[in-house]
Amino acid sequence: MAHAYFSQATFDFLDTLAANNQREWFHEHKADYEACVRTPALNLIADVAEVLPHLSPNFLAIPKKVGGSLMRVYRDTRFGKDKTPYKTNIGIQFRHSMGKDVHAPGYYLHISTSECFLGAGIWRPDGPSLGKIRDTIIEKERHWITARDHQPFQKHYQISGESLKTAPRGYAKDHPLIEDLRRKDFIAIHHFDPNLVCAKNLKTEMMKRFADATPYMRFLCQALALRFD
Repeated sequence: MAHAYFSQATFDFLDTLAANNQREWFHEHKADYEACVRTPALNLIADVAEVLPHLSPNFLAIPKKVGGSLMRVYRDTRFGKDKTPYKTNIGIQFRHSMGKDVHAPGYYLHISTSECFLGAGIWRPDGPSLGKIRDTIIEKERHWITARDHQPFQKHYQISGESLKTAPRGYAKDHPLIEDLRRKDFIAIHHFDPNLVCAKNLKTEMMKRFADATPYMRFLCQALALRFD
């Protein structure tokens, strides 16, 4: 029987953490984090691991406390002005098996009190990878348009992220796909009702939406010489 992974207590914890984003408070409430955030997230990841191979055997769902699909709660405060130590959202990434970090192709689940969304694609690829994607869009223009305009994908997702203000160096400014070639990110976002987070069908609906992005993900993997099927 399907069961809910998260509850209102999950959102309550994230809200309270946002209001008390300090190491002392977090250590005092570590048990709440485990019960309301990490344990249900790891349970979801473990269940996704059973069905993700049906979508693609090359993406991983790893239910580990450290080094798995659940992104760390600790923020990297080295370079930003915001020095609060903890993230106030839940981030889960199902990364390609050949990927080493968050910049690899993957599927993503984001849960916070301000927004909940799914992601599919690649965020901020490195220069060589970005060049491969752009070149493949030009070389396989018809395949790109088919993937980008796939009706279920177009219905549920919006390709988001940053773009260059002008054409990237070496690419024609008047290319018919210049808006796509200017992209620095190829991450597609699907926002969903936060009530789904606490619903029994969270995993089922999540996998349906990931499946909608199959042509898009297949194209990106092929552009980067990665296996999808």
